This record gives sequence, structure tokens and C-alpha cells, in this order.
Amino acid sequence: MKLFSQTNVGTLNLKHRVVLAPLTRMRTEPGNVPGDAMVEYYAQRASEGGLLITDATAVAPLGIAYVDAPGMWTRDQVAGWKRVVQAVHAKGGHLFVQLWHAGRQAHPANTGGLTPVAPSALRSLEHAAIRDEHGDIAETELVVPRELETDEIAGIVEQFRQSAILAKEAGFDGIELHGANGYLFEQFLLDGSNHRTDAYGGPIENRAKFLFDTLDAVVGVWGPHRVAVRLSPSGTYGTMSDSDPHATFGYVAARLNGYDLAYLHVIEPRISGIVERESNESEVSSKDIRRVFKGPLVAAGGFTRDSAEQIVIDGHADLVAFGRMFIANPDLPDRLRHGLPLNRYDRSTFYGGDTRGYTDYPFASSHASGFQQEAHA
Repeated sequence: MKLFSQTNVGTLNLKHRVVLAPLTRMRTEPGNVPGDAMVEYYAQRASEGGLLITDATAVAPLGIAYVDAPGMWTRDQVAGWKRVVQAVHAKGGHLFVQLWHAGRQAHPANTGGLTPVAPSALRSLEHAAIRDEHGDIAETELVVPRELETDEIAGIVEQFRQSAILAKEAGFDGIELHGANGYLFEQFLLDGSNHRTDAYGGPIENRAKFLFDTLDAVVGVWGPHRVAVRLSPSGTYGTMSDSDPHATFGYVAARLNGYDLAYLHVIEPRISGIVERESNESEVSSKDIRRVFKGPLVAAGGFTRDSAEQIVIDGHADLVAFGRMFIANPDLPDRLRHGLPLNRYDRSTFYGGDTRGYTDYPFASSHASGFQQEAHA
């Protein structure tokens, strides 16, 4: 299978093209620190020459959207991540950390009472995951964010740069900037959420300035070959919209050609958050981005074994990221390679909780029958 041929991302040589997608699992210890469960979770999914991408990892307390999501701004967080990296490397795998700022998707209950920030004071209609008065995880409405002052934006760029430095100290193989799913970079990129009139608003050249300012900053730490960007060109999660997504993301993809990045990661139109939906040909897919972007491209969103193989054969993507399928099948690359049946995932255990639905899914080698086939990633 083409999916199991070698390829390169930046300076890394990969032995196959099956990637663990970045997945919010809300399993950290106090202080947003990766603990034993996260070490085991990533080690289980590591394979020789394979690429894993971490949970979305906040660069500052104000950047956290979900309770118990990981961070990268304290020494304890670096120490926790270092253990994760070492466990993945011991299995021969590679690990990129996805750096993230939630912007208006954050909630004061998760930010120490601080009001979330955004390019414009426009509320997302999604819900936040917080801990209620009983200590249980609960959903609540998001609040109207505070519009960032122009001179504050450089401070957030610096937070990403500092987190990139800490990620290097933790031993990661690279970083991915989370420019998708309705979070802060995308809030700036799309004109439905960015109504600014300063240097960060208006035409796409201005709306993309925050992303590229940050990209320049982290490339200054890592070099371009160990830096990646994730985009969701047709995403609607986070109450996102744009008047001309083809022009917006065509501009971003073309400009990214000048960086010689490790890869560009694109979410297919059929996925909004974790929900599959009907898509149409007018939306922007990895196939469209491939016409513009010349570097390695990772496609994500609802792939099966056959559709992943086909998109690589067709040349519309070089690698395929799997989410839900990888949650339930820690040995997913082996299962796909050999056409083995798949465990069915339990959606109720995706977010928060203990090790159930996190590190207790069986490997194919643990028993020979009784698997349930799940059609999509």
C-alpha cells in the first residue's frame, strides 16, 4: 500500500503515512500537566517511524478552551511533556506538539476568571467544557470576548515563541500551530469573526498577519523544517464563516510555500469539530489546497483505510491523520497495514474522565476475534 511507503516531513524520515491527529482528551493532572495516563496513551500509539501530534496545548492560561487540557508555559508542564516525548521516542516514533490559543473559545472558568480575548468582541455560539461546583465536567455557554488592543497582539506572538522554546526543551520533534477549528488564528483569518480596522483586519493580507507573525517567531526558534500549520478551510465549528474561503485559504497556502515547512495539515470539509456533515464541491478541500501548496500535505477528517490509500495515490495528500479510529485502536497502523478489524470507539469517553476509553482499548495481538468494525476515523 502507498499508505505504508516511506516519506519525509521536514528532516524526519517516516516509515509510513498514518498520523495520529491532534485530539483534545482532557486528561491532564492539576496544573494542566501531562501525567502517567498521557505517557501511556501516547506510548501505546507510537510506532517505528510514525508521526503523532499531541492534544492542542495552550501557550498561556488565557488560551485554554477546555478544563484539563494541557499547557506549555510552566516548568512542571515541560517536565510532564518530556516524559511523554521520551516514551514515544523509545518506541521509535516522532512527536509534534500542537500549540494553541483558544481566543473566544475560552471561558473564564478555565482562565482564572479572565475574560477571553479575540480579534473582535463577537461571541461564539459553541459551549465550553468547565468543572462545575460539584467538581464534574459540564458544558456552559461561552461569553462575549474582549477585543484585543493592537499592541497586545505582539504579546501573544511572544507567548507562542516562548512555548516553542519550552517545546524544544521538552524534546519534541517539531511544533504544529493550530490554525483551525475556530480558535484564535482562525478567528483572525476569517472575516466573519474579524471586524478589525487596524493592521490585523480588513483584507486577507492583514487578517493573516497574526498567523504569519507567529510563524516567523516560532521558525526563529525551530527552523522551518520542524514547524507545521493546521487549517480547516471549510470549518464552521466555533461559529466561523468567511465571505470567500477559496481566496482566504488560497492566499494562506500560497504564502506558506515561502517557508519550506515540515507539512501543512488540512481538515476536510466533511468534518466540523468532531461531527461529520454533508459537504459540497464549492468548499475548500485538501485537493484544492494541493493545487497551491507545494510542500508535504497531511489530510484529516473521516478517512477509512481505502479512502486514505486513495487520497495518497491520487497525490492530493502525502499523509493521512486519523482521530476517532486512532483513539479506539492504539495499534492502528498495523491494523490498517494488515487489514485487521477495528475496535469501535466509545464517544462518551472522548473528553475527560479516567483511563477508561483512553488507555484500555485492546491491541490486535491481545485477542484474535471479537472486534467490531468501525467505518470512519
